[in-house]
Amino acid sequence: MNKNEKFIITINRELGSGGRTVGRKLAERLGVKFFDKALIKTMEEKYNLTVEEIEKLKGRKTYWWEDFAKVMRIGEPEIRQYEEKFGNKSEKLTTDNVFRAETEILKGIAEKESCVVAGRCGFFVFRNHPNHLSILIQASMSFRLERLMRKRNMTEDEARKTIAQVDKMRENYVKKFTDTSRYDTRNYDLVIKADGKTEDEIVDIIMHVIG
Repeated sequence: MNKNEKFIITINRELGSGGRTVGRKLAERLGVKFFDKALIKTMEEKYNLTVEEIEKLKGRKTYWWEDFAKVMRIGEPEIRQYEEKFGNKSEKLTTDNVFRAETEILKGIAEKESCVVAGRCGFFVFRNHPNHLSILIQASMSFRLERLMRKRNMTEDEARKTIAQVDKMRENYVKKFTDTSRYDTRNYDLVIKADGKTEDEIVDIIMHVIG
C-alpha cells in the first residue's frame, strides 16, 4: 500500500481485541477519516440512503459522494444514540438491499478520499482496490474477556455470552454477503494478535508495515 496516494485500509476484528480503537487511532495517525458500523448505519438512517436514493445521486453527478459529503453532519451524539439502540445485540436483519447501499456508501467514500474502515465486509468490498491494505486483529479468549469486562463493566459470564453472540452474528453476516469466512486469513494482508500489545503498539506495527 502506498500512503502517498489515495488509499483504503480495512480492519476486521474480533470483539474484545481492541480493533475498533486501533482503527480510530490509525486514522488519526494517518490524518484520514474513520468509518465503522455506527457511522455507516447513522448515515443510512439519517439520510435515507437506500440503493435507489444513491442511484439518483450518482445520476446527477459523476462524484455523488462529494455533494453528499458537503451536507453530511454526523455528530458523536447521533452515533452514541445508534450504539445505545443496537450496540452489539442482534439488529434487524440486514437485507441484500441494505448491504448494497452500505457497499455503495463505502465505495463513494473511497472514491474521493483515503480512509480507514472497520468491519462492514470491507476486506471483500475493496478486494480489487489498487491501493488497499486488509487487516485482521485477533486476540485470545482470555484477552477478549478481560478487556470486555473492564471496558463494559461486565461479569465474565456476561462477557463470554456477548462474545459468543457477536462472533456468531458477524460470521453469519460475512458468510451471507461474501461467501467466505472472516477467519480465513487469505482475505487479509496482515493478521495481528493483540495479546501483550497496547492499541498504540498495534498502530505502530501497522505504520511500520505501511512504511
